[in-house]
Amino acid sequence: MKESFGSPGGSLAAKVRTLAPSMTRSMQRVAEAVAADPAGCAALTVTGLAELTGTSEATVVRTARLLGYPGYRDLRLALAGLAAQQQSGRAPAITTDIAVDDPIADVVAKLAYEEQQTLADTAAGLDTAQLGAAVAALAGARRTDVYGIGASGLVAQDLTQKLLRIGLIAHAPGDPHLAVTNAVQLRSGDVAIAITHSGSTGDVIEPLRAAFERGATTVAITGRPNSAVTQYADHVLTTATSRESELRPAAMSSRTSQLLVVDCLFVGVAQRTYESAAPALAASYEALAHRHRSAQR
Repeated sequence: MKESFGSPGGSLAAKVRTLAPSMTRSMQRVAEAVAADPAGCAALTVTGLAELTGTSEATVVRTARLLGYPGYRDLRLALAGLAAQQQSGRAPAITTDIAVDDPIADVVAKLAYEEQQTLADTAAGLDTAQLGAAVAALAGARRTDVYGIGASGLVAQDLTQKLLRIGLIAHAPGDPHLAVTNAVQLRSGDVAIAITHSGSTGDVIEPLRAAFERGATTVAITGRPNSAVTQYADHVLTTATSRESELRPAAMSSRTSQLLVVDCLFVGVAQRTYESAAPALAASYEALAHRHRSAQR
Protein backbone atom coordinates (compact mmCIF):
# COMPACT_ATOMS: atom_id res chain seq x y z
CA MET A 1 0.00 0.00 0.00
CA LYS A 2 1.59 3.22 -1.10
CA GLU A 3 1.43 6.48 0.73
CA SER A 4 -0.88 9.32 -0.16
CA PHE A 5 -0.02 12.89 0.70
CA GLY A 6 -3.67 13.56 1.47
CA SER A 7 -5.36 16.96 1.37
CA PRO A 8 -4.12 20.16 -0.31
CA GLY A 9 -3.36 21.49 3.16
CA GLY A 10 -0.07 19.57 3.22
CA SER A 11 3.28 21.17 2.57
CA LEU A 12 3.61 21.84 -1.16
CA ALA A 13 7.34 22.46 -0.83
CA ALA A 14 7.75 19.07 0.86
CA LYS A 15 5.85 17.33 -1.91
CA VAL A 16 7.93 18.97 -4.62
CA ARG A 17 11.23 18.12 -2.92
CA THR A 18 10.17 14.52 -2.36
CA LEU A 19 8.59 13.80 -5.73
CA ALA A 20 10.80 15.84 -8.09
CA PRO A 21 13.29 12.98 -8.71
CA SER A 22 10.45 10.76 -10.00
CA MET A 23 9.10 13.45 -12.37
CA THR A 24 9.97 14.10 -16.00
CA ARG A 25 11.97 17.27 -16.62
CA SER A 26 8.90 19.10 -17.93
CA MET A 27 6.89 18.14 -14.84
CA GLN A 28 9.77 19.32 -12.66
CA ARG A 29 9.57 22.74 -14.33
CA VAL A 30 5.89 23.00 -13.43
CA ALA A 31 6.45 21.81 -9.85
CA GLU A 32 9.39 24.15 -9.32
CA ALA A 33 7.38 27.08 -10.68
CA VAL A 34 4.42 26.60 -8.34
CA ALA A 35 6.68 26.05 -5.33
CA ALA A 36 8.77 29.16 -6.12
CA ASP A 37 5.86 31.53 -6.83
CA PRO A 38 2.56 30.27 -5.41
CA ALA A 39 0.83 33.65 -5.69
CA GLY A 40 1.82 34.19 -9.31
CA CYS A 41 0.89 30.68 -10.40
CA ALA A 42 -2.41 30.77 -8.50
CA ALA A 43 -3.47 33.61 -10.81
CA LEU A 44 -2.77 31.59 -13.96
CA THR A 45 -5.07 29.33 -15.92
CA VAL A 46 -3.83 25.89 -16.85
CA THR A 47 -2.93 27.31 -20.27
CA GLY A 48 -1.06 30.21 -18.70
CA LEU A 49 1.01 27.95 -16.45
CA ALA A 50 1.80 25.68 -19.38
CA GLU A 51 3.04 28.67 -21.39
CA LEU A 52 5.04 30.01 -18.42
CA THR A 53 6.87 26.71 -17.95
CA GLY A 54 7.23 25.82 -21.61
CA THR A 55 5.15 22.67 -21.20
CA SER A 56 1.68 21.45 -22.18
CA GLU A 57 -1.67 21.64 -20.42
CA ALA A 58 -1.59 17.85 -20.03
CA THR A 59 1.77 18.09 -18.27
CA VAL A 60 0.40 20.69 -15.86
CA VAL A 61 -2.57 18.46 -15.00
CA ARG A 62 -0.35 15.38 -14.56
CA THR A 63 1.95 17.36 -12.28
CA ALA A 64 -0.98 18.53 -10.16
CA ARG A 65 -2.18 14.95 -9.77
CA LEU A 66 1.28 13.65 -8.89
CA LEU A 67 1.50 16.35 -6.21
CA GLY A 68 -1.67 14.94 -4.68
CA TYR A 69 -4.43 17.17 -6.11
CA PRO A 70 -7.41 15.81 -8.09
CA GLY A 71 -6.96 18.47 -10.76
CA TYR A 72 -5.48 21.84 -11.60
CA ARG A 73 -8.36 23.72 -9.96
CA ASP A 74 -7.51 22.08 -6.62
CA LEU A 75 -3.84 22.96 -7.06
CA ARG A 76 -4.74 26.63 -7.72
CA LEU A 77 -6.76 26.76 -4.49
CA ALA A 78 -3.84 25.30 -2.56
CA LEU A 79 -1.46 27.82 -4.15
CA ALA A 80 -3.72 30.69 -3.15
CA GLY A 81 -3.72 29.45 0.45
CA LEU A 82 0.04 29.04 0.46
CA ALA A 83 0.49 32.54 -0.97
CA ALA A 84 -1.59 33.95 1.88
CA GLN A 85 0.63 32.17 4.40
CA GLN A 86 3.75 33.61 2.80
CA GLN A 87 2.35 37.15 3.18
CA SER A 88 2.08 36.72 6.95
CA GLY A 89 5.45 38.36 7.61
CA ARG A 90 7.67 35.33 8.03
CA ALA A 91 11.42 35.83 7.57
CA PRO A 92 12.88 34.67 4.25
CA ALA A 93 14.39 31.20 4.30
CA ILE A 94 18.06 30.41 3.88
CA THR A 95 18.29 28.83 0.45
CA THR A 96 21.93 29.09 -0.59
CA ASP A 97 23.89 25.88 -0.94
CA ILE A 98 27.04 25.43 1.11
CA ALA A 99 30.07 26.72 -0.80
CA VAL A 100 33.62 25.39 -0.53
CA ASP A 101 34.82 28.71 0.89
CA ASP A 102 31.94 29.32 3.33
CA PRO A 103 32.99 30.35 6.87
CA ILE A 104 32.23 27.63 9.40
CA ALA A 105 29.59 29.84 11.05
CA ASP A 106 27.70 29.99 7.73
CA VAL A 107 28.04 26.23 7.34
CA VAL A 108 26.47 25.74 10.78
CA ALA A 109 23.60 28.12 9.98
CA LYS A 110 22.87 26.57 6.59
CA LEU A 111 23.03 23.00 7.87
CA ALA A 112 20.80 23.84 10.83
CA TYR A 113 18.23 25.38 8.51
CA GLU A 114 18.33 22.45 6.08
CA GLU A 115 17.97 19.93 8.94
CA GLN A 116 14.97 21.82 10.34
CA GLN A 117 13.35 22.05 6.91
CA THR A 118 13.94 18.36 6.21
CA LEU A 119 12.33 17.35 9.50
CA ALA A 120 9.37 19.67 8.90
CA ASP A 121 8.90 18.34 5.37
CA THR A 122 9.07 14.74 6.55
CA ALA A 123 6.51 15.38 9.28
CA ALA A 124 4.20 17.15 6.81
CA GLY A 125 4.34 14.30 4.30
CA LEU A 126 4.23 11.37 6.72
CA ASP A 127 1.08 9.27 6.35
CA THR A 128 0.00 8.76 9.96
CA ALA A 129 -2.39 5.94 9.01
CA GLN A 130 0.50 4.01 7.50
CA LEU A 131 2.66 4.87 10.49
CA GLY A 132 0.01 3.63 12.92
CA ALA A 133 -0.34 0.37 11.02
CA ALA A 134 3.42 -0.16 11.08
CA VAL A 135 3.53 0.57 14.82
CA ALA A 136 0.76 -1.95 15.47
CA ALA A 137 2.62 -4.62 13.50
CA LEU A 138 5.89 -3.93 15.32
CA ALA A 139 4.26 -3.96 18.75
CA GLY A 140 2.86 -7.43 18.15
CA ALA A 141 5.74 -8.93 16.18
CA ARG A 142 7.44 -12.15 17.18
CA ARG A 143 10.62 -10.77 15.57
CA THR A 144 11.66 -7.76 13.50
CA ASP A 145 14.35 -7.57 10.82
CA VAL A 146 15.58 -4.17 9.59
CA TYR A 147 17.54 -3.84 6.34
CA GLY A 148 19.73 -0.91 5.34
CA ILE A 149 23.04 -0.30 3.57
CA GLY A 150 25.53 2.53 4.15
CA ALA A 151 24.02 5.53 5.93
CA SER A 152 20.65 3.76 5.96
CA GLY A 153 22.36 0.83 7.64
CA LEU A 154 23.24 3.07 10.58
CA VAL A 155 19.58 4.03 10.88
CA ALA A 156 18.62 0.35 10.78
CA GLN A 157 21.00 -0.33 13.67
CA ASP A 158 19.55 2.61 15.60
CA LEU A 159 16.03 1.19 15.33
CA THR A 160 17.04 -2.32 16.36
CA GLN A 161 18.92 -1.01 19.40
CA LYS A 162 15.86 0.95 20.46
CA LEU A 163 13.59 -2.08 20.10
CA LEU A 164 16.02 -4.30 22.00
CA ARG A 165 16.08 -1.81 24.88
CA ILE A 166 12.33 -2.33 25.42
CA GLY A 167 12.56 -6.10 25.29
CA LEU A 168 11.65 -6.81 21.65
CA ILE A 169 13.57 -9.17 19.37
CA ALA A 170 15.13 -7.23 16.50
CA HIS A 171 18.02 -7.74 14.06
CA ALA A 172 19.81 -5.45 11.60
CA PRO A 173 22.07 -7.73 9.54
CA GLY A 174 24.82 -5.67 7.93
CA ASP A 175 25.82 -8.34 5.45
CA PRO A 176 23.47 -8.57 2.42
CA HIS A 177 23.75 -12.37 2.29
CA LEU A 178 22.89 -12.65 5.98
CA ALA A 179 19.93 -10.30 5.47
CA VAL A 180 18.46 -12.66 2.88
CA THR A 181 19.09 -15.81 4.93
CA ASN A 182 17.41 -14.10 7.89
CA ALA A 183 14.49 -12.95 5.74
CA VAL A 184 13.63 -16.43 4.48
CA GLN A 185 13.07 -17.50 8.10
CA LEU A 186 10.36 -14.89 8.64
CA ARG A 187 6.65 -15.70 8.53
CA SER A 188 3.25 -14.26 9.35
CA GLY A 189 3.49 -12.37 12.63
CA ASP A 190 7.02 -11.12 11.92
CA VAL A 191 7.97 -7.69 10.56
CA ALA A 192 10.60 -6.68 8.00
CA ILE A 193 11.60 -3.05 7.48
CA ALA A 194 13.61 -1.77 4.52
CA ILE A 195 15.33 1.61 4.77
CA THR A 196 16.54 3.05 1.46
CA HIS A 197 16.52 6.67 0.33
CA SER A 198 16.53 5.81 -3.39
CA GLY A 199 14.10 2.92 -3.06
CA SER A 200 16.18 1.01 -5.58
CA THR A 201 18.98 -0.53 -3.47
CA GLY A 202 19.10 -4.18 -4.50
CA ASP A 203 20.71 -5.37 -1.25
CA VAL A 204 17.72 -3.95 0.64
CA ILE A 205 14.97 -4.89 -1.81
CA GLU A 206 16.01 -8.55 -2.03
CA PRO A 207 15.53 -9.43 1.67
CA LEU A 208 12.33 -7.36 1.86
CA ARG A 209 10.92 -9.30 -1.08
CA ALA A 210 11.86 -12.60 0.58
CA ALA A 211 10.10 -11.53 3.78
CA PHE A 212 7.06 -10.31 1.83
CA GLU A 213 6.75 -13.60 -0.04
CA ARG A 214 6.82 -15.53 3.24
CA GLY A 215 3.96 -13.58 4.75
CA ALA A 216 5.78 -11.18 7.07
CA THR A 217 4.41 -7.65 7.42
CA THR A 218 6.72 -5.40 5.41
CA VAL A 219 7.50 -1.70 5.77
CA ALA A 220 9.49 0.56 3.46
CA ILE A 221 11.08 3.81 4.67
CA THR A 222 12.09 5.64 1.51
CA GLY A 223 12.42 9.02 -0.13
CA ARG A 224 10.83 7.71 -3.34
CA PRO A 225 7.17 6.74 -2.79
CA ASN A 226 6.87 5.15 -6.23
CA SER A 227 10.18 3.27 -6.22
CA ALA A 228 10.89 -0.44 -6.63
CA VAL A 229 11.05 -1.20 -2.91
CA THR A 230 7.42 -0.18 -2.38
CA GLN A 231 6.04 -3.04 -4.48
CA TYR A 232 7.06 -5.40 -1.65
CA ALA A 233 5.87 -3.13 1.18
CA ASP A 234 2.56 -3.42 3.00
CA HIS A 235 3.20 0.02 4.49
CA VAL A 236 5.22 2.89 2.99
CA LEU A 237 6.65 5.74 5.08
CA THR A 238 8.04 8.53 2.92
CA THR A 239 10.95 10.71 4.00
CA ALA A 240 11.98 14.13 2.72
CA THR A 241 15.52 15.27 1.97
CA SER A 242 17.28 18.58 1.72
CA ARG A 243 18.43 19.82 -1.65
CA GLU A 244 21.38 17.91 -3.08
CA SER A 245 24.70 19.68 -3.38
CA GLU A 246 28.28 18.78 -4.25
CA LEU A 247 29.21 18.64 -0.57
CA ARG A 248 26.01 16.97 0.63
CA PRO A 249 24.40 14.39 -1.68
CA ALA A 250 20.87 13.23 -0.93
CA ALA A 251 22.02 9.77 0.14
CA MET A 252 23.85 11.41 3.07
CA SER A 253 21.32 14.09 3.99
CA SER A 254 18.48 11.55 4.04
CA ARG A 255 19.65 10.17 7.39
CA THR A 256 18.01 13.00 9.37
CA SER A 257 14.51 12.30 8.07
CA GLN A 258 14.98 8.54 8.39
CA LEU A 259 15.89 8.94 12.05
CA LEU A 260 12.73 10.98 12.64
CA VAL A 261 10.59 8.19 11.18
CA VAL A 262 12.49 5.59 13.24
CA ASP A 263 11.91 7.63 16.41
CA CYS A 264 8.18 7.89 15.59
CA LEU A 265 8.02 4.12 15.15
CA PHE A 266 9.87 3.47 18.40
CA VAL A 267 7.82 5.86 20.52
CA GLY A 268 4.61 4.47 19.05
CA VAL A 269 5.68 0.92 19.89
CA ALA A 270 6.80 1.93 23.39
CA GLN A 271 3.39 3.50 23.99
CA ARG A 272 1.55 0.36 22.89
CA THR A 273 3.76 -1.96 24.94
CA TYR A 274 4.26 0.38 27.90
CA GLU A 275 3.61 -2.19 30.63
CA SER A 276 6.45 -4.39 29.39
CA ALA A 277 8.56 -1.69 27.72
CA ALA A 278 9.02 0.53 30.81
CA PRO A 279 10.51 -2.24 33.03
CA ALA A 280 12.71 -3.47 30.16
CA LEU A 281 14.03 0.03 29.50
CA ALA A 282 14.70 0.58 33.21
CA ALA A 283 16.55 -2.75 33.40
CA SER A 284 18.73 -1.82 30.43
CA TYR A 285 19.62 1.54 32.03
CA GLU A 286 20.51 -0.21 35.27
CA ALA A 287 22.64 -2.81 33.50
CA LEU A 288 24.71 -0.10 31.82
CA ALA A 289 24.75 2.51 34.59
CA HIS A 290 28.06 1.38 36.09
CA ARG A 291 29.78 2.00 32.73
CA HIS A 292 28.89 5.68 32.93
CA ARG A 293 29.94 6.37 36.51
CA SER A 294 33.29 7.98 37.28
CA ALA A 295 35.80 5.53 38.75
CA GLN A 296 36.11 5.77 42.54
CA ARG A 297 39.37 7.33 43.66
